[in-house]
Amino acid sequence: MLIKKLISKTITGIVFLCFILLVVAVVISKASGGEPAFFGYQIKTVLSGSMEPGIHTGSIIAIKPGGDTARFQQGDVITFRSSENILITHRIVNAEVNKATGEATYTTKGDNNNAADQEAVSSTNVVGQYTGFTIPYIGYAMNFAVSKAGSVMLMIVPGLLLLLYALYSSWKAVTALEKKNTGTGDSDALPKALQ
Repeated sequence: MLIKKLISKTITGIVFLCFILLVVAVVISKASGGEPAFFGYQIKTVLSGSMEPGIHTGSIIAIKPGGDTARFQQGDVITFRSSENILITHRIVNAEVNKATGEATYTTKGDNNNAADQEAVSSTNVVGQYTGFTIPYIGYAMNFAVSKAGSVMLMIVPGLLLLLYALYSSWKAVTALEKKNTGTGDSDALPKALQ
């Protein structure tokens, strides 16, 4: 009986915690324009294999935004905005300063790509530096969570699970109460028959 109560409380806690975490993730994602940030680090989703095996397709990564974007050197991994307004995370293979403008530019390349990127990256397009923190495959879920369908699903599914669990708990409580009442009636009747 004690084990059943412990399992029941554990399941309730896990479902409730998942619900809270999902709601928080959706709210943070929406508030930050689709990409959550924690403790000054931005969480980005990687949906290409250009940086494999270091960063797997579908991973989430943490980047440190801001600072002097002209400070990066060869070997640093940066996240930058391409001319098509797409965020890309690649490694710097060459860093130089444009003598005419005085602006730092970077030649980048994905670790899994055969050749360097065609366009040089201006330091003004750098969003942040990759910190080395990555969690594989969570990016697929994060991408789904920030979509309209994902937001609705993440709000409805945990709520339905909580409702179903509440109904199940209520049914179990009613069943236990009925058994107790039935058992009490029999025990009252037994002493009377013996008298």
